[in-house]
Amino acid sequence: MTDESNPKSIKPHIILAVIVICVVVIGYFAFSGSNETEELPEPIIEAPIPDPIVEVEEQQEYDEYAVEDEAEMIEEEPVIVDLPPPEPIPEPIDTSDAAVKTSIISLANYEAAASLLVNDDLLRRFVVLTENAANHDIATNHQVIVPPDQKFRVYEQSDKSFIDAASFKRYTPYVETLDSIDTNSLISLYETYKPTIADIYAEIGDPDDDFTFVLMDAINHLLDTPEVPVPIEVYTDSVMYKFADDRLENLTAVQKQLLRTGPENMRRIKAKLREVRDALQ
Repeated sequence: MTDESNPKSIKPHIILAVIVICVVVIGYFAFSGSNETEELPEPIIEAPIPDPIVEVEEQQEYDEYAVEDEAEMIEEEPVIVDLPPPEPIPEPIDTSDAAVKTSIISLANYEAAASLLVNDDLLRRFVVLTENAANHDIATNHQVIVPPDQKFRVYEQSDKSFIDAASFKRYTPYVETLDSIDTNSLISLYETYKPTIADIYAEIGDPDDDFTFVLMDAINHLLDTPEVPVPIEVYTDSVMYKFADDRLENLTAVQKQLLRTGPENMRRIKAKLREVRDALQ
């Protein structure tokens, strides 16, 4: 169906119609004779020859329109592009004392765990305590656990003093808490807070050092604490108790603290420390 409102689309059809009419007229007069007179020649009607230049120009104009029309159709087709989903923005890690303590307690399968941890500055205390332990010392003002309520006890035998087994039991709840924590979960928690831990360590230590190596140094130093059979003899100099065995007394402060937890508790603590060390390597 011809679109008569568009001059570009109708021109080719007009040209074709003119050519068809000319052919019909020529054919009619060529094959039909006239009997009225022989003297009069039959009129010859020559069909107008279309101008080839005009025809080419009009054909080019039609082709251009067809190309433009096809281009418009192509442009109108919707373009569907598969884009990758946006990267989720990670939520900031909550490093508040309440969040850190809750995270630690959630790993421990021990009811008394909450009462054994301090409530303030947990991450900084941990960094300072670890850095001191790696340097074979104790940071007495940066403990991450509260001290046991029970006092250190000794018993007398043959004019000698020995550590009472009740003194070792004071540390059993702490060891039970540590032992109940899955090592892989503990390492995962450490990795979660490691960026904040690294920032804290950069303030008090060498910012070029990896805190994980400091932690491993502290662990290795504790593992070097010798195994000592009970009973363990001590003596007092009116200020504090000391080990009667000079070999034990010459241990570092942090090793002597581990020794005071008792042989069984120390064995369990060392086992957990080895697991942590192996997981960090």
